[in-house]
Amino acid sequence: MQDSVEAFLTTIEEQEIVAAIREAEQQTSGEIRVHIENTSKADIETRALEVFSILKMQNTELHNAVLIYIAVKDKAFAIYGDRGINAVVPDSFWDDTKNIIQNHLKNGNNKQALVDGILLAGQQLKEYFPISKNDRNELSNTISKG
Repeated sequence: MQDSVEAFLTTIEEQEIVAAIREAEQQTSGEIRVHIENTSKADIETRALEVFSILKMQNTELHNAVLIYIAVKDKAFAIYGDRGINAVVPDSFWDDTKNIIQNHLKNGNNKQALVDGILLAGQQLKEYFPISKNDRNELSNTISKG
């Protein structure tokens, strides 16, 4: 991991991640966002929840939004799923996604960590939150930065 938000991804890599979010959300009514900042300044899980709230991700109709949060300088990340997801999935639900992201980040493959993590999250959410014909994109697909 490079040690700043600016160096973490190139503009082209960011576009590929946004495309992966769009692709994942074509399979599920779930909403996926990515937030990158330099440091969490707190417990990573606590900060992920704060960012989730700041981004108003709890406002989805089915409470099925997911935040992939990365603190670049801390070399840490968290996946936070809203209560609608946590109510129906097993405790180990995010383990595979976390492992894929972690393995790519360890090898310096920042973009691939996010692309593969997002696509797997979309596949996994599809089982519990399939896409409906009147589905609408409730949250921005852009990467937010802190």
